[in-house]
Amino acid sequence: MPFIGNQPALSYTSFAKQDFTTSATTSYTLDNPVTNENEIALFINFVRQEPTTAYTASGTSLTLTSATSATDDMYCVFLGKAVQTVNPPSGSVGSSQVAASIITGQTALGATPADTDELLISDAGTLKRVDYSYLKVSNTPSFFARVGTSTAFSGATDIKIAADTEEWDTDNAYDSSTNYRFTVPAGEDGKYVIIGSAEFNVYVENEYGRIRFHKNGSVVTASEVRLVLDSAFATIMKTIHIFDLAAGDYLEMYIRTLSSGGTYVANKTSFQGYKLIGV
Repeated sequence: MPFIGNQPALSYTSFAKQDFTTSATTSYTLDNPVTNENEIALFINFVRQEPTTAYTASGTSLTLTSATSATDDMYCVFLGKAVQTVNPPSGSVGSSQVAASIITGQTALGATPADTDELLISDAGTLKRVDYSYLKVSNTPSFFARVGTSTAFSGATDIKIAADTEEWDTDNAYDSSTNYRFTVPAGEDGKYVIIGSAEFNVYVENEYGRIRFHKNGSVVTASEVRLVLDSAFATIMKTIHIFDLAAGDYLEMYIRTLSSGGTYVANKTSFQGYKLIGV
């Protein structure tokens, strides 16, 4: 007959049944343990047997009073084991059906999660798992490279710094062997702090020096720093610039002195940078 209102979800419940392969024996093994023989209904040749009198049971052991034969049909029904197959309707389990211990009862994590640790999030209402590596905050990509030995160069021309010794390079984005440049990796668009530092040892009084960056092969004049050098002392110059970069953009560091004469040596020279967070 039809229902008024919502039709209830169906649940099917049945008692577990076990069929036996019989032989000339009084001993059989049950699929499910029982406390005693009263928890099963035993049938031999479709005739129900009397507990205690015709058989006894304990645990998974079934013992008959009289041996069966190979032609007998024997089965039992587990009266104490009701098997139910039911799936709750979609969306029917809410917070009131879930105990807080499902979370509070679990082992507490006592350290920063590993990159492969997983968390549950709601993505527009759909539960998804996500590795912690996608959620953690870090100033990467980042790199730091320096010139391993003193670099001799002639003045009056821009000289690209060959920072060939890496202290770190989180994303393998800095080329320390060929082009000596930092290239923004795929998916890492954003703002970057780029720092250049160089030490000039000059031999001409009142010499003039500068360092600056090139982006994609073009000079970025806003990144330039100039300083009058002193022949009596080594002069350290540093420039810091924030770049708005897209994947594939690359940066290089250049130095220069005004005079065309003489040879100049840049020691303790470094090229470094990192991505800003939340900008």
